[in-house]
Amino acid sequence: MDKLRPDDANHARALEKLRSDIAVWLTTVTVDGQPQSTPVWFLWNGSSFVLYSQPQRPKLANIAANPRVSLHLVGDVEAEDVVTIEGDAAPDPSVVPADQNAEYVEKYRELIDRLGWTPSSMAADYSVAVRVTPTRFRIMS
Repeated sequence: MDKLRPDDANHARALEKLRSDIAVWLTTVTVDGQPQSTPVWFLWNGSSFVLYSQPQRPKLANIAANPRVSLHLVGDVEAEDVVTIEGDAAPDPSVVPADQNAEYVEKYRELIDRLGWTPSSMAADYSVAVRVTPTRFRIMS
């Protein structure tokens, strides 16, 4: 399916996870075809995901070579309520820096503080905004 329907109970649960989950596993593919999965903080805006990366990270080189990615939300201990998303990723210089993204700072404020960062120091470290535009959702409940 290419979009989520809030009137469907499984989709509504998936939408809540997209709003509230702290991390999503981002899977990219290296130039030699090896999948690589990395947990990332993210923000879902209803139509795309925004995440921030440190510059020069392998995931950015992988996305430059092959923009097709997968995102996987963590399911429960019995492998229920699993949400996977296929999409296209690209750096997006039009996205504001993390510390100027009020919704992102609000979502991650406690973790930023706990890790000894400030929003501005976190934004300086994770200065590359990446947008993932979903092409397919899979919900396993």
